[in-house]
Parts: sequence; structure tokens; C-alpha cells
Amino acid sequence: MEVEVKTAQGQVSGVIEVSDYVWAEPMHEALLHQVVVAQRANQRQGTHATKRRWQIAASGRKLRAQKHTGRARQGTRSAPNLRGGAVAHGPHPRSHRQRIPTKMRRRALRIALSEQLRRGRIVVLDELKMDDPKTKPVLALLESLGAADGVLIVTVGTDRVVMKSANNLQGVSVLAAPLLNPLQAVRARSIVITRDAVRRVDEIWAEPQSRPARKLAAA
Repeated sequence: MEVEVKTAQGQVSGVIEVSDYVWAEPMHEALLHQVVVAQRANQRQGTHATKRRWQIAASGRKLRAQKHTGRARQGTRSAPNLRGGAVAHGPHPRSHRQRIPTKMRRRALRIALSEQLRRGRIVVLDELKMDDPKTKPVLALLESLGAADGVLIVTVGTDRVVMKSANNLQGVSVLAAPLLNPLQAVRARSIVITRDAVRRVDEIWAEPQSRPARKLAAA
């Protein structure tokens, strides 16, 4: 399939041939949702913690008599129902990691990119070259392309100059093509990707070639 290529001024300069396998993947909401949830879970630190009763520095003396006081029976000061006591059934450090099979992750990325392209949220840029890190050229570029808040700029490789230039812009992030992932692709309201980055994406996530069958050893 063919996709329009625009210049930095927002004018159409030509078209580029892209892989249907990467950019025309049918929608699969269940798979995409599962991968995005797993990615967000893997970003959790899991360091939240509450103290148990044995971790509370308090005396073990019984607070009052068991009977004949007219009040509820009460044990140590570390009981969960007292102020400064432990927390009953509270959270403790654990891993939230969820395993994502490679085929699922790759297909989820193709689904996210294809859906963004169908919705007209992907702009292919002819080239993006900057000599010095400056914010104004990047802001002018996004305004000319009509990119709204929540923009993801995809370059062919790690471009420190572009990253520093967009660092001060709220809602704008820069990512190299090999680091694309379903979560970033789904979150973005607009994706500005260079022509070379599109070719790099097609190279990385192109349709896998079938391997020849193994020959059985002669008996």
C-alpha cells in the first residue's frame, strides 16, 4: 500500500510504499488490550508496603482486663483496629510482571500502527534533520503538520538532538523506530514518523519467511 509523504511545511511531496503486513493488520481488540495491560503492569514497581503486626514497635502488654470492663476485649497496641497499629490485609512488595509472548507483542504493534494509520493519525515526514537542539523548529514543525497534543515522533535511530529539542514540549515524546511498542503507539494521538523510520519499521517487523523443513537423517 502507498502512504503520502509530507514536507516540514505540511505539503505533500510524494508517496512511499509500505508493507501491508505491518500497516494493514486487521483489528483485534482483545489481543491489543491484553498486551497493553501487560505492558502497563510491567511498568509497576511493586514496592508498596504496609506494616504487619510483628513490624510494629509496641509493647506486648495487654491493654486492659479481658472481662468485667464493659468494653471490647483488646490485646496489644499493634492491633489493626488501633491508631498506629498494623494494617490488616494490606499491600506488600510483589512483582506485577506479566509475560508477553513475542508473537503477541509483534502482532499488537502491527495492530496499533495499522489502526492509527486507518484513523489518519500518522504523518510520514520526508526528513527530520537538526544541527542544534532548539525547541522552536520542532514546535513550528508540529503546527505545520497539524499534530495535536500527545505527539509521538519516531526517528530511524536514537537522535539526541531531536530528543533535547522536544524535551521542553509537553505531550511530545521522541522514540527510535526499533524501540516502538504497542503501548506508545496506542497512547499517541498523532504519530510523526520519518520516511527512513518507516522503512526501518518494515525491515524489523516484516513478514517472517518460512523456514525449510528439516531433512530426516537417513536410517
